[in-house]
Amino acid sequence: MLDRLPREVIAMRVARELKDGDIVNLGLGIPSLCSQYVPEGRTILYHSESGVLNYGPMAEEGEEDDDLINASGQFLGPTPGMSFFHSADAFGMIRGGHIDVTVLGALQVSEKGDLSNWMLPSRGIGNVGGAMDLAVGAKRVIVAMEHKGRDGEPKVVSECSFPLTSPTCVSLIVTDIAVISVEQKGLILKETAPGWRLEDVQKETEPELIPANDLKEIEI
Repeated sequence: MLDRLPREVIAMRVARELKDGDIVNLGLGIPSLCSQYVPEGRTILYHSESGVLNYGPMAEEGEEDDDLINASGQFLGPTPGMSFFHSADAFGMIRGGHIDVTVLGALQVSEKGDLSNWMLPSRGIGNVGGAMDLAVGAKRVIVAMEHKGRDGEPKVVSECSFPLTSPTCVSLIVTDIAVISVEQKGLILKETAPGWRLEDVQKETEPELIPANDLKEIEI
């Protein structure tokens, strides 16, 4: 059986996409880990819809502050120059197009870049949070997730069967086996986990993948 990348490595790969000076919003789960792995020398301004800008990476043990947490409820470290403001202003930043990148988890992503990440129909419950605003308002949407769901079904699908968060919003998908770019001509397989070939990734992906001319192993 081929090895899958752990959550931390998915986050490391996504962190490489963040550019110096970007204003970035990180969602629940794997996305929240990205702040730990930003390449040295890059300054990222993290934004939260709860009303924080320019927070730091996760707090060191013993330095936790109950009032300083990320979207996953993890404690954050303070950063010089960080600011706090009303949640309405935080959403105003999103809706005004001031967020450069949002990294979100997903239940399904379609071949057109449609995103479903707020409700599991089988459970009948969901939580939108700021996902719909972020999916529409951020300049770039990156999805970080496992390639298959807990039920073993593909999460990269031809068409989303779960309720949509937003249509045609995802530009890049990073999973435990692949990096896939969502483009007008289709899903471009750009990188694979070590040991994985195009045909291996294709078996776990519903729509057809188009191999990039420079298809390579995932680089961290």
